Amino acid sequence: MATGKINVSVDNIFPLIKKFLYSDHEIFLRELISNATDATLKLRHLTSIGEAKVEYGNPMIEIKVDKEGKKIHLIDQGIGMTEEEVKKYINEVAFSGAEEFLNKYEDGAKDTGIIGHFGLGFYSAFMVASKVEIITKSYKDEPAVHWSCDGSPKFNLKKGKKEDRGTEIVLHIAEDSTEFLEDSRLNELLSKYNKFMPIPIKFGTKTETLPKPEDTKEEDPAPTQEVDNIINNPNPAWTKQPADLKDEDYSGFYRELYPMQFEEPLFNIHLNVDYPFNLTGILYFPKLTNDLSIQKDRIQLYQNQVFVTDNVEGIVPEFLTMLRGVIDSPDIPLNVSRSYLQADGAVKKIASYISRKVADKLNSLFKNNREDFEKKWNDIKIVIEYGMLSEDKFFEKADKFALYPTVDGNYYTFEELQEKIKDSQTDKDEKLVALYTTDAEAQHSYIEAAKAKGYEVLLMDSPIIAHLMQKLETSKEKLSFARVDADHLDNLIKKEDTQISKLSDEEKEKLKTNLEEVIEDKTYTIQLEAMDSDASPFIITEPEFMRRMKDMQRTGGGGGAMFGMGGMPDMYNLIVNTNHELVGEILNTKTTKKRERLINQSIDLARLSKGLLKGEELTNFIKRSYEMVK
Repeated sequence: MATGKINVSVDNIFPLIKKFLYSDHEIFLRELISNATDATLKLRHLTSIGEAKVEYGNPMIEIKVDKEGKKIHLIDQGIGMTEEEVKKYINEVAFSGAEEFLNKYEDGAKDTGIIGHFGLGFYSAFMVASKVEIITKSYKDEPAVHWSCDGSPKFNLKKGKKEDRGTEIVLHIAEDSTEFLEDSRLNELLSKYNKFMPIPIKFGTKTETLPKPEDTKEEDPAPTQEVDNIINNPNPAWTKQPADLKDEDYSGFYRELYPMQFEEPLFNIHLNVDYPFNLTGILYFPKLTNDLSIQKDRIQLYQNQVFVTDNVEGIVPEFLTMLRGVIDSPDIPLNVSRSYLQADGAVKKIASYISRKVADKLNSLFKNNREDFEKKWNDIKIVIEYGMLSEDKFFEKADKFALYPTVDGNYYTFEELQEKIKDSQTDKDEKLVALYTTDAEAQHSYIEAAKAKGYEVLLMDSPIIAHLMQKLETSKEKLSFARVDADHLDNLIKKEDTQISKLSDEEKEKLKTNLEEVIEDKTYTIQLEAMDSDASPFIITEPEFMRRMKDMQRTGGGGGAMFGMGGMPDMYNLIVNTNHELVGEILNTKTTKKRERLINQSIDLARLSKGLLKGEELTNFIKRSYEMVK
């Protein structure tokens, strides 16, 4: 057996780094500014511990564009490099100076905010540049260095003429990348990736209006001056302690993140943890719709204030991706391009922490101001219900603050709901049934019938409610749910107020035969029930289980497909009130034609109430109705 060491040829790997290191060429600006930031933060740390005997001052990073010369200059006032350091960090591919610095100053440098890890970011410059120059002078008392490379493995290294501490990188922009010489394009990238970098970034100048001198005439224009155009906020709200922020600070930061979003968020959650991982951030609950598909990808992920991605799936639990805000963590593992997350245990711990933190905040809001929480419920319920459905730990915590509103505007916790139902359902030994509606307008007649019997009707109209009720029924032994037009309603009404039928057994048999002769649709099961004479003569209900399975099929994630049922068939119960006057008239009508017309009209009215009358059948019903009016 032979062993050896794989030899990687620089001649072969350099073109790969140049072309394929990053998925987007625009990332070069983020990487180079990140390096400049690291160089400045290193200097701050060394001056703070007395190792660098220089003034830290107020350093900034500057970007200059030379359109005629087709060059971009990136200048920092950071730690700089000696000739030996250039050879070590630039000429040796994937040797990370940031990684070495953090290891060397392990005890004191962990909180410096230094970004780099892989030592490859500098080479992203060659994705847009045909030639790159580095002109650098170390904070140490050593000569400046001038390094240049045309994108091949060959480089030139000589003494530089730079007098000030820091590094200047000059990009000679390639012909296929001249878009990056445009101010608008650079502004776009700086706003996207570097908006909250910890070191001020200057790009051009801006005009600032000054106060008028006292002896100036009113019609005279105010004096102006040119000032540095700093494009970033080095101290964003999430880097501060919650105790140092007021409500207006959180609102202002939200507008900074989303300048085109005019609606204020409902509330925010400030994340701040340093063990067992480092994570800071602010999450905002916006007003949400029931459309789950358009809400995602609004949370921004940062690493030490450098934008990474707005696809936070894996770090933020899926049900919380509908929120907005920022998460920043140096402990989130990223690949060399910092563009995609690597799944590991640390990420799962972070996701679990965020979920717990959100649950605690919601519980606190509920306990401290229930009235305000109830007002916001419709705007936040889709997130909470989705969380209850998808995460067991969140489901357990949500038991304290999840609300179940009624059509009359009352709000109950689950425990309160159970007590309320116990009061209205007389048979305490049977499983309690909570009636609900998914559409208060369409199911109005059923709601009124239930309310007339003293039952509260819940308003549960989110798109995932069928799935959530399945989970609630599995977890809660003494409570089930039935939509207000389901067959459970019949049992509840009979339990509350048993009626004696006005029809004899012989008359019931005759009535059922008459109905079966007219009703050709075999999806309807005829049930003769004795109810109040004031109740509807014909009521159509649907088996709760079958209807819910169909709902779950439509919204995905289980239901009939889960049980191998495929397309669920339509099944309905036609409840006929034997005590109603109209039913008695149908039974006693002498002519077959009139009886058929009464039956068809009555059934169609019930179907219309249920929303089942459509197309040609609806047209025929309208024609028949006009004939009967005449």
